[in-house]
Amino acid sequence: MEFRIEKDTLGEVKVPADKFWGAQTERSKQNFPIGNEKMPQEIIRAFAILKQSTAKANCELGLLDKIKADAITYATEEILAGNVDDHFPLVVWQTGSGTQSNMNVNEVIAFVGNKWLEEQGKEERIHPNDDVNKSQSSNDTYPTAMHVAFVLKLEDYMLPAVKQLKGTLEEKMNAFMDIVKIGRTHLQDATPLTLGQEISGWHRMLEKAEVMIQESANHLKELAIGGTAVGTGLNAHPDFSNLVCKAISEYTGKEFTSASNKFHSLTSYDEAVYAHGALKALAADMMKIANDVRWLASGPRCGIGEITIPANEPGSSIMPGKVNPTQSESVTMVVTQVMGNDAAIGFAASQGNFELNVFKPVIAYNFLQSCQILADSIVSFDLRCAQGIEADREKIEKNLNDSLMLVTALNPHIGYYNAAKIAQTAYEDNATLKETAVKLGLLTEEEFDKFVIPEEMTYPKA
Repeated sequence: MEFRIEKDTLGEVKVPADKFWGAQTERSKQNFPIGNEKMPQEIIRAFAILKQSTAKANCELGLLDKIKADAITYATEEILAGNVDDHFPLVVWQTGSGTQSNMNVNEVIAFVGNKWLEEQGKEERIHPNDDVNKSQSSNDTYPTAMHVAFVLKLEDYMLPAVKQLKGTLEEKMNAFMDIVKIGRTHLQDATPLTLGQEISGWHRMLEKAEVMIQESANHLKELAIGGTAVGTGLNAHPDFSNLVCKAISEYTGKEFTSASNKFHSLTSYDEAVYAHGALKALAADMMKIANDVRWLASGPRCGIGEITIPANEPGSSIMPGKVNPTQSESVTMVVTQVMGNDAAIGFAASQGNFELNVFKPVIAYNFLQSCQILADSIVSFDLRCAQGIEADREKIEKNLNDSLMLVTALNPHIGYYNAAKIAQTAYEDNATLKETAVKLGLLTEEEFDKFVIPEEMTYPKA
């Protein structure tokens, strides 16, 4: 392998000749051979948006030559296009401020930008610290990139997934609104409802999750940029932060603003904890939905079996013909990971010592992983399970007619204790509620049929 020599403040470093990074990236690569978890691409791309915006702001303020700003812009567009993905090798488990990833981005931008300047026949050259990182510190750039990445992932990836499944559930809710079935509480028979009403509960979960995720994302739109090292804004122009936020907003189409208190934005990640809490709430809902679906589809002959779901693949290597609710299982495993990520993010965010939280990369990694796998699992569940849900009307009707809890409709007419006596006796005698009510002399057949109408038990009556 061929190498070139790069320099930083600690001296010379050998860097593979075909790589675009510099000395600080190479040192990090050598010093942290930990795990396989790379810095998320979402962070790298958010950094590229940020660096393009800082170059624009510095240029407007007369602090950076236009030709250098153009070179930085060219390089960041190459990053955003995915043309230099192989040049961001660093792992999550590095310095807690994310300094090495900030410098990785700075070094790649400088390398690509300088090649462009050379091709343009320009004598100017950009420096990773003096130009690409001008008016910045890793302490304010990493949390800024983190917030930008979180907002983009939530609004452009997570929420569309929720909307897709919500739409499917709305269709199923309306299609099944007239199918009366037995309800269940405590895994025991309860009073009737319609299958559409049952699914409406799932639909409402996603409606509320949408609102909570969007509301929490709004808090992430306050950016730390301009705080530099400890929040004082040292080495940054007073107008720098607002100009950068304006440029980021224009590029992304999202309304980002400068954080009002940079001492908070460098050391506290309560916004990330709050937003991930909304993801955790969605995950909890998805656990409920996935579990309900696999319970209702259990069987095919010896379970509840009130709905059918698509058969996507053989379910057993030994039992021929077995089909399992694998999409539900996938969702519930994703949920357990999201719950774990939430604990990690909460703990990491609590470690803001003095002027800096030094758990930033692990917060970023876990947050973005939650968005990715939760959104992916929701889309997969929708396409390969929810859209194919059908009602087994015959099984639903049988379960409804077999239930003893229809006796609840008799409470206003013969009282709780008499109704309970009918249910208990019918269970002991393996008889129907009607047969038992007549046998006990509490009701005539005509009275029973008048009072016990399952369809009229699915809504309140005056």
